[in-house]
Parts: sequence; C-alpha cells; structure tokens
Amino acid sequence: MSRLFGTDGVRGLANGLLTAELAMQLAQAAAVVLGHDRNSNGTRPRAVVARDPRASGEFIAAAVEAGLSSSGIDVYDAGVLPTPAAAYLVADLDADFGVMISASHNPAPDNGIKFFARGGQKLPDDVEDAIEAQMSKEAVRPVGSDVGRIQRFSDAEDRYIVHLLGTLPHNLEGIRVVLDCAHGAASGCSPQVFKDAGADVIVIGAEPDGHNINDGVGSTHLGPLKEAVLKYGANLGIAHDGDADRCLAVDHEGTEVDGDQIMAILAVALKKSGKLKDDVLVATVMSNLGLKIALRQAGISIRETAVGDRYVLEEMRDGGFNLGGEQSGHVIFADYATTGDGVLTGLQLAAQIALTGKPLKELATVMTKLPQVLINVKGVDRTRVGRNEVLAQAVAAAEAALGDTGRVLLRPSGTEPVVRVMVEAADEDTAQSIAEHLAQVVRAELALELVSE
Repeated sequence: MSRLFGTDGVRGLANGLLTAELAMQLAQAAAVVLGHDRNSNGTRPRAVVARDPRASGEFIAAAVEAGLSSSGIDVYDAGVLPTPAAAYLVADLDADFGVMISASHNPAPDNGIKFFARGGQKLPDDVEDAIEAQMSKEAVRPVGSDVGRIQRFSDAEDRYIVHLLGTLPHNLEGIRVVLDCAHGAASGCSPQVFKDAGADVIVIGAEPDGHNINDGVGSTHLGPLKEAVLKYGANLGIAHDGDADRCLAVDHEGTEVDGDQIMAILAVALKKSGKLKDDVLVATVMSNLGLKIALRQAGISIRETAVGDRYVLEEMRDGGFNLGGEQSGHVIFADYATTGDGVLTGLQLAAQIALTGKPLKELATVMTKLPQVLINVKGVDRTRVGRNEVLAQAVAAAEAALGDTGRVLLRPSGTEPVVRVMVEAADEDTAQSIAEHLAQVVRAELALELVSE
C-alpha cells in the first residue's frame, strides 16, 4: 500500500482522494500523535488551523476541526492565511501543533493537509508515518468537559503582520511594488503589510472566489505581473503562489528574478551586515551554478541538499544556518520563520532596494545565471542511474569537457520511470548539445524494454 503522505503533506483532488472522511481521520490521528502523546503539562492540547481560499477548504477545515475537537483538542481557527503564517502562529501561541489546508500552487480542484509540530516545525517522515499508523486505530473520544472547543483566532492576521514588520532592516518608503497574490492566501495580508511598511502598493490577483486560485496569475504565471510592473512604473513586482510560501520577483524592466538570484542578493546583504551564520547559504542541487560561483567570490559557501524545502530545512537545522531555499522561490529565514515565507522574502528583497538605493536589476547582477537545460527522459529504469558504466563514462566525459564552466546532474524521479538530465554551461548551445547527448545515452542504456529482457 502506498504512503498517504507525500513530499508536503497529504494532497489530492478534493472529494476525490481528499474527502471529508479522510480529513477527519487524519485530524483524529494527529490529535493523538501531535497532541495527547506530546502534551505533558496536564492541559488540553491546542491546535491552530488555517487554510487558503479554495472552496473545498471550507468543508475540509470543518472536518479537520471536528476531528480535532471531538478528540479533545482546543482549536484556534485562523481562517484564510498563508502557510508560513500558520507555522508562525503555532509558535507564537505556543500551541501543540498546527494544520494548514492548501494545495499550494496546484489548481483549485486540488487541496491538501499538512501538519506543523510544536514551534511551527515541519514533520519528519517518522512522525507522518506515526499519524498514518494511528489512523487504523480507534480514535480518542472524550466526553463532557473533556471535549475540545473551537474558537475564532481573531487577531491571527494582525499577529503575523506585526511579526513581519519587525523583521525589516529598512522601511519601504519611496518603493512602488506590484503584488500578485495568485488569488490565494496572501490576498489580504501581503498588500496590508507592504502598505504598513511604507510602500506604494499596486495589487493584482487578490480577488479570490474559491475557484480562481493560481488561475493565470501568481508565481507560476508571471506574465500579468510583468505587464503591471511596466504599466505602473513600479520598482519591482512580487509574485506569490496559492499559499504564499514562495516568492518570485520581476525588476522594473519586467525581467524575472528567480529564487537563486533572490538568495544571492539576500545572502550577500546578510554577510555584509554580519548576520549570515557561518557565511553559509543552504540550497538544493538544482540551484544554478552561477549562484555558487557568485557566492564563492563573495566569501560565502553553499551547502547543497536534495530537491525539496524539507531537505533544506533539515540541513539548516542541523548546521544552525539561517538562510536557505530553492530556485523555485522557497526562501527560508531561520531567524524569523520555520518554513519558506513568500511575504517575508518579498519584504526583505524590497528593503534591499530601499536600503541601497539600487534598482533590483542592478542588485541581481551579483550573480550571472548560466544557461541551464533540463530534459526529462521517460520510460527508463531510474533505479540504475548510478550503476551503469556506459552512462557514468558519458557523464565523466561531459564534466571534463565543461571543466569549471558548467556541470552535469542526473536525477531520477522519486515516483515515475523518469530520469532528469540537467546541464549547465557557459552558453546555451553547449548546454543543449551535451544535455541531448546524455539524454540519448540514458535512453539507450536504461530503456525499460532492455532491462526486462
């Protein structure tokens, strides 16, 4: 039987995989594993519940809250808020755990449930497995005064906004910013916090109706943001995804600034101010080689992890580092957050423009992105990537040809018969040529029909 939890909680089609019944079961199991089993102070465990504005989030939240309260958990309903806000509020309230109902950048028919442990920390695999195992056991069903209560967390958004404002190294007066909220969870708080910080704010994608989340807007569709930045003569544009745990940017000319460039700008700024722990940035193996080159020149080293913000977080916690993230725009400031926070990232980026007086386009020149070509080779045995001698020789030859001017990465998919071939080089033609050659070798050496013979 396949594992219920994926890379970021339980996610699927609402009323398909993710039913009200499943949501209640998950909540009842989490009540035991994250609540009663970990609460030793004799009080009733407490949980924060938040969601993005998907229509299905209404019934899923109701089911989650019913499951929690019927299992003896006091519920603080924070309403529609970003994922990082939910994580922050778990810590701020000193709650036992939290639940976020969102499918992030997925289309509106999908939804998901993810849990945060005490302190707003993401769950390790073994705790998720414990929740899944608990689902097959009898639920805890207290009666009388031991039943949990549900109350509206009325100042949840205000607490989060005050927290964000307290992180700023400089106000945003004189900065005009366009915010694309993806018709998602940041539609209320992101415009408010930028205005409170002193920015001149133009807002798009902030009219959620339950069905339009991520629909042609947000971090997965930057066209509208680029147009708005040029139309209004803004200093920059910030794009969130549906649950606002990521941030991509656009400079005043409408050019995209991705997560690698944002991390480079912020890492250099933190180092100059003496606030970058051990002069280290944590990033995944998919980050552009240009990031590593730029930071090496700035006296900053990179710790590389597998793809996924959970692995970045693990490395940051293990090493005590305070900045990390992914090319996709998940940026983690461990001094202020326990997960990627797109609103926080956008604020910090805008603050650097205000603080230095330099346009984002100039700040982004701190790194030069090397051309990157990615080819997904399908229908192959992904398990043999590291065990095929012909493929290993082809990779070695490609790496020798590139030298210090590029790199090769072969990454098997975690779930599909796919091998991802990524090549970076000093120019696009070289990257494309080497990637296509390696893709041919992968097809020839790892084809499933050859393996089965």
